[in-house]
Amino acid sequence: MAEEEVEFQMMTSSSDPITPRVITFLSSLLQRVAESNDTDRSEPQRVSVFDGLTRPAISVQSYLERIFRYANCSPSCYVVAYIYLDRFARRHPSLPINSYNVHRLLITSVLVAAKFMDDVCYNNAYYAKVGGISTAEMNFLEVDFLFGLSFQLNMTPDTFNSYSAFLQREMLSIDKPPNLTTKTQYCLLLLEDDHESNNNNNINDNHLHQNHTQLAV
Repeated sequence: MAEEEVEFQMMTSSSDPITPRVITFLSSLLQRVAESNDTDRSEPQRVSVFDGLTRPAISVQSYLERIFRYANCSPSCYVVAYIYLDRFARRHPSLPINSYNVHRLLITSVLVAAKFMDDVCYNNAYYAKVGGISTAEMNFLEVDFLFGLSFQLNMTPDTFNSYSAFLQREMLSIDKPPNLTTKTQYCLLLLEDDHESNNNNNINDNHLHQNHTQLAV
């Protein structure tokens, strides 16, 4: 347990006092997965409510840094958001993460993770401003995401630590992007075992407005 705590501390600490490492690792991984799925169309893909008509101009890293800057949720929320994204991707293989949906999936997963993990968090209207979408769309995305997960939000400490360890290893390979195969087009990481899956079944508002980044719709 001590080693796991040290490992998560390494992830949340950074030479940059503003942005924890988990943001850099997660954005790097999601960017590569999205770019891989943009070019790999070997499996049929369907359009979802998370897909925009065009790719947002803002990069995944800049978008995630924006969420971190304004959402004020705990670093562990980003690990949990990653777990939710993986669950969502595994349950819906015809909806792989790509450049058209990764931004909306990110803001939605962080919102859900913050509500589940943190004692205090901002409401949907605030997250909509952070994400550059309307409140109505934010509400709709949240509901769709929850149903997509079958409302399975719980996880064991072992699962959380496993995903944290994976993101820690991502740091070591950040300068050497992996060769993503077709199997990764809809799967980020298969760490949760069947046992847990069965268990899961049983800011300154003015400043935020000035920095409002609208997603392409």
